[in-house]
Amino acid sequence: MKYHLITLGCQMNIADSERVSAVLESMGYERTEKEEEANLLGILACSVRQKPIDKVYNQIAKWNRWKNHRNLITFISGCILPADKEKFLKLFDIIFPMSELSQLPDMIRNYGVVNEASLRTPEPLMPKNKNILGLWGIKPKYHSSFEAFVPIQNGCDKFCTFCAVPYTRGREVSRPSEEILEEVSQLINKGYKSITLLGQNVNSYGLDKKGAEKSFAQLLREIGELGNRSGKEFWVYFTSPHPHDMTREVIEVIAQYDCLAKQIHLPMQSGDEKILIKMNRRHTMEKYRQIVNDIRELLPQATLFTDIIVGFTGEGEKEFQNTLAAVEEFRFNMAYIAMYSPRPGAASYRWNDDVPLEVKKERHHRLSEAMKKHTRRYNESLVGKTLRVLVTGQDRKTGFSNGLTEGKITVRLDRYVPELLGQMVDVQITSAADMSLSGELKENPVETDYHPAT
Repeated sequence: MKYHLITLGCQMNIADSERVSAVLESMGYERTEKEEEANLLGILACSVRQKPIDKVYNQIAKWNRWKNHRNLITFISGCILPADKEKFLKLFDIIFPMSELSQLPDMIRNYGVVNEASLRTPEPLMPKNKNILGLWGIKPKYHSSFEAFVPIQNGCDKFCTFCAVPYTRGREVSRPSEEILEEVSQLINKGYKSITLLGQNVNSYGLDKKGAEKSFAQLLREIGELGNRSGKEFWVYFTSPHPHDMTREVIEVIAQYDCLAKQIHLPMQSGDEKILIKMNRRHTMEKYRQIVNDIRELLPQATLFTDIIVGFTGEGEKEFQNTLAAVEEFRFNMAYIAMYSPRPGAASYRWNDDVPLEVKKERHHRLSEAMKKHTRRYNESLVGKTLRVLVTGQDRKTGFSNGLTEGKITVRLDRYVPELLGQMVDVQITSAADMSLSGELKENPVETDYHPAT
């Protein structure tokens, strides 16, 4: 028996999908990338934006047509708003929240799957605690042999007016630090090179258990110590922090440990004070500016990524100009720019979407061009330097490989060496583009001995 799983949305859904895969494969299912081969078809959905939900409807319509010709079971989970859930109940055979993943085998059995022997689930895999803590207790089936996502928190307490996450994932819950450190330690021992700590607001980690759990800075320090003791080379990232809870201490800790990657993703969303208030972002531009100043002071080599929404309700040309000025000031290495679209469940859905689509597109273009100017300048400053690069795969252009610098800048390598996949190599940068670099592998592209900072 085979299963096919489609994952939509953010990296949290990717991490959740690895636990879904672990449960299904413990039941005897084999994963297939060809949906036509599968007996079990599933989706991890994302109600945060409309586009992923549109994909869900298109996919289930096709799968339900297939049911006229063969036996199939369909399921859906992930970040789902109540309004979407009501509609999905009529379209999918099984719908469940991720907190009930441990019950999925029973749900599938209830649909009368023939091969009962394959449905015997190893007891250690399935936690008895059927809540979010139980979900984290399921050992994931990692999608990669060198890159892993480690959830440290679920939910969000910020209630930004444009966002539906508090209504799809609930309030913030911090995963026990002992579990996090154990999972990270195992990944280090297995030779993983890129580890990303995940949460809707990672730097509020532990605030729901004040006095009983570590702070985010303390958690990073513990991971840094794991890295020092291991003597191995790897990079630890985190996403996403919220400016409201970002502290100088976090930046200080990152500066102290080689394994804590010098790359910060700090969502700004808007550069205008009035719009930030309307978004309920709970931070001012002065607060954001102070964080960036701390990063530039303590982590001068760090790259800075951000998220920006254009065309939010009430954004006029003056407000947009403030965002444009912020992009010029902060010189982001990457900005994920989204055109605002109302989502049912979010507070702003009740407001008039008063910025025309054509204006949103034009502002998106202007911001993108402003960002490219700075990314090109930064990338050109790297030409001639030798950088450590994690080889991530084969380039679309035959005969080349792709990789990422510690700062998550894409690099095209001058040749394709399959055995270097997932390895750190030295690359001399030879040219720069707006969003990427090109470089030459050193003559003997093997990992060098690594000596952690003392």
